[in-house]
Amino acid sequence: MAVPLGRSAALPPRSVLKYYLYKSTKAVEFYRPIMYLFFLAQGLDFTQIAVLEAVYNLTTLLGEIPTGYVGDRVGRRNSLLTGTALISLTLLGIGLSGSFRALVALYVCWSMGYNFRSGSEDAWLYDTLTDDLSEDEFAHVRGRGESVALAIGAGAAVVGGYLGSIDLSYPWFVAAGVTALGVVVLLTIDEPETYERADTATLSFRRTLSIIRRTVSERNVRAFVLYYYVVYAAVTYLVFVFLQPIFETIVLDFGVSQSAVRSLLGWFYSAYSLVGAGLSYYTGAIRARLGLRTWFLWLPFVVGGALVGMYFVPVLALPTFLLIRGLSDVTRSFAGQYINDRTETAGRATVLSAMAMVSGLAVVPFQLGSGVISDAVSPLFALAAAGVVLIVSSTGILLWEAPIEG
Repeated sequence: MAVPLGRSAALPPRSVLKYYLYKSTKAVEFYRPIMYLFFLAQGLDFTQIAVLEAVYNLTTLLGEIPTGYVGDRVGRRNSLLTGTALISLTLLGIGLSGSFRALVALYVCWSMGYNFRSGSEDAWLYDTLTDDLSEDEFAHVRGRGESVALAIGAGAAVVGGYLGSIDLSYPWFVAAGVTALGVVVLLTIDEPETYERADTATLSFRRTLSIIRRTVSERNVRAFVLYYYVVYAAVTYLVFVFLQPIFETIVLDFGVSQSAVRSLLGWFYSAYSLVGAGLSYYTGAIRARLGLRTWFLWLPFVVGGALVGMYFVPVLALPTFLLIRGLSDVTRSFAGQYINDRTETAGRATVLSAMAMVSGLAVVPFQLGSGVISDAVSPLFALAAAGVVLIVSSTGILLWEAPIEG
């Protein structure tokens, strides 16, 4: 029997180490501390920012299943290479952009890049672990990979904050360069033997769609898709959109000067990443202690309650953001484990892409509605309303059907 990865083995297999290296090139933390400040500096308002996010998710809706199918047919590595190169070029373009129209076009490219990576990344990892009979370790290994990325991102966030205080375009340029290193790493990895043995050469698009339908129609899976990929993922996505303007308002109320906000955001995002890294590192241990059922049953009520609470006590927004950041990647790893365990190899990338597509579709009305509410009232009120929706919707789904098998 294979030794469980990352537990009693001295070192993970080389393929897993390369996966960790690839994860470390995901340079989102460079631009994340100043992302929405950059857009506001370009003259965009909250509604236009919400439109950008909606364009991203609509592109995800249209592109996820086709790009997942490409990943199943031509290989997970080739799909990852395409997506990573496209993302790198897009980040460079955003840093050079100066208009709303240009950003709309770039957001389409950005989404397509992530479309090529979203399903194929987890499919490659799951099949690679299956080669060693260690597929049950998916959540553990994925959690460690997220931990590596976030730990490196903690330093990148500080650098990005300071770069943004010089020029809001600089973090985008650095992120483009670091992301391009991922292409180099991907050129050194191989396709899993499990994938090579699968009958993908004759995999038709119609058969792929039937695999998706069969997976999603399973009892518990259909409720889980609504519970996590539709409601929870859509609500928590809004937190990342409104973190920066809310943070800025709170620290200015505490007397921090406007000139110090960007660098302070970098430090906050560093803490934000470290909290996520700490919890992600122990993804396997959390699963062993609590189990997927307990985790998902409590999750929306803890998060929803925190979002409502911070409207009445705004300073609670800072620990709430840290809490949701910490829970985010652990939850995503658990969701990936749950869906992967119920999916066959031949259509794995497409099924996982379909899950991302569902999230992309579900978040659009949340984004547009929250943008309008934020302009009319405030971002804090928009997040509180989203928290109420999360609690009420989750309760309704639980009364209909349990989203996680007992």
